[in-house]
Amino acid sequence: MADGWNTDTGEAVYRSRDAVKNLKIKIHIQRVTSTAALSQHLQQQVLAQQERDVIELNTLNSQAQSAGDDEEELVVGWQEKLFSQYEVDLFQSESVCQTPLERQYHTEIMALERTRGRPNRRIFTYTDFDRYTNWEGHAQSLVTQAKSNPTFLAERMANVRHRRQDRRPVDSSIPKSRLINWEPSEDFVKTSHVVNTPVMTMHIMGDLGPQGKLGQKEKECLLCTIRADGNGVVTIKPDFNKGKEPYRVETDGEKREVWRLTLENVSANIRPEEKEQEQRMYKDLYVRHKDYLNSMVGQDFEMPPPGILRLLVNGEIESAKGFEYDNLYVHFFMELPKNWSTLPFQTLSGVTQTCRTKAIGKDDVAFFSYPFSFEAYFRREDETDDYLPQWPVVYFKVLSLDFWQRYRTEGYGYLVIPSTPGKHTVSCHTWRPLQTGTVSELRRFFIGGSPELEDYSYVRVPGTFKGDRLSRFGFRTLTSGTVTFNLHCIQHSRAFVDASTLKKRRQSVLDQLGGFSQQGAVYNVLGNHFLRRIYSILRCRYTTS
Repeated sequence: MADGWNTDTGEAVYRSRDAVKNLKIKIHIQRVTSTAALSQHLQQQVLAQQERDVIELNTLNSQAQSAGDDEEELVVGWQEKLFSQYEVDLFQSESVCQTPLERQYHTEIMALERTRGRPNRRIFTYTDFDRYTNWEGHAQSLVTQAKSNPTFLAERMANVRHRRQDRRPVDSSIPKSRLINWEPSEDFVKTSHVVNTPVMTMHIMGDLGPQGKLGQKEKECLLCTIRADGNGVVTIKPDFNKGKEPYRVETDGEKREVWRLTLENVSANIRPEEKEQEQRMYKDLYVRHKDYLNSMVGQDFEMPPPGILRLLVNGEIESAKGFEYDNLYVHFFMELPKNWSTLPFQTLSGVTQTCRTKAIGKDDVAFFSYPFSFEAYFRREDETDDYLPQWPVVYFKVLSLDFWQRYRTEGYGYLVIPSTPGKHTVSCHTWRPLQTGTVSELRRFFIGGSPELEDYSYVRVPGTFKGDRLSRFGFRTLTSGTVTFNLHCIQHSRAFVDASTLKKRRQSVLDQLGGFSQQGAVYNVLGNHFLRRIYSILRCRYTTS
């Protein structure tokens, strides 16, 4: 607001499911210069001095009638054509009408002249079919705007043309050669860049010429612009006043006159019975769409066979940090423990892309964002009570590759798939074998290469190890960086939805998984088993000593 005027003349965007043809806008303009103030003062004098001379009264009445031309209020519908005085004078002569649209305007104007005449004086419209819509880039609104600098996007979009609805492009406008212009000029961009969204445009104009001299083309002023597309998006500039101060419209020329502009949305509200009918229609549409989706999916939800736990993992190797060299990549594979299986076509290994590191804080981080997924099935064969299932393990190796194609082993690590479903973010620490002596470090720096593990599972307890104790005495390692994984785990089993099975005594591992996963305590069971193993190892060592 500035001095009682509304300076917020930007665009307002509305979205409506109703047809845009129901849009109604009440527009009100009023002259606020000294001439209008004098006319109002003369009207008050007429009402107060009814007994004065008849000649003086007639003089004042003529002045009051001229003052009525300083204000106009009109309700305009969407794409409603209101002719200006200039168009009435132009299209009255049939000889100047060349196009079908102009001949139609001639017929409508002659019909208005034979009946009641024009319902409007100063306010008129240009619809989407008028030639004015092609001159939008040259139209200058006289509505006073707030002092602000347009953004780069606003400047670029100011001259972009929009494709109109229900109109096909002319074949001759399509270039037959040189479809791609690698160095377009600014004029070429303005004329060739067309937004593909169909848009219809309407302009509400005002003839702000002096009294008795209406119909001058240079006195036409753009008051409001409305655009609508097929998606129900309506854009209006400027926005409705909504109880705020009116907009200020100032004309050009020697006599700079000031007008008030007020916009109001007077679209009729939907009636209760129509609203109820519309809700029923949408409800029926949603029900039909739901039935269609159900028919596409089917009624029978896919379930694993009885006694089978289905595990689906959608994972991502997010990042790696803290490693010595740049240009990192990760080689990984999945190891399935006993009683786990997968489909024959399932891929259980992969290699990420080579990624350069980026300095974040004190660490050099390589962001892979490499997705992977796998599906595995667990079937219990051992029915002993002491048996607990082991979960699949992801073993990985981090390597670096430089410009001279020298690769180096940066670290080994492993990741145990979480036993609880849901989203998990796990950071795995790594290490690499270390060979004593200066020669190995020089070899690693100059020609690449470093000690490697023949079996990746040696990072953990190898699956082929059958002994009681695994000794790594004398094996030297060096701690390296960290690899971060994002995992989304899904567990699928009949035991999870079978209520009768959940009420029975847990006799199998699947029933235990079904009950414990609902309680979120599978990891406690595995943790207790781990503690029991540690206790048995310590007891054996104490007995031996």
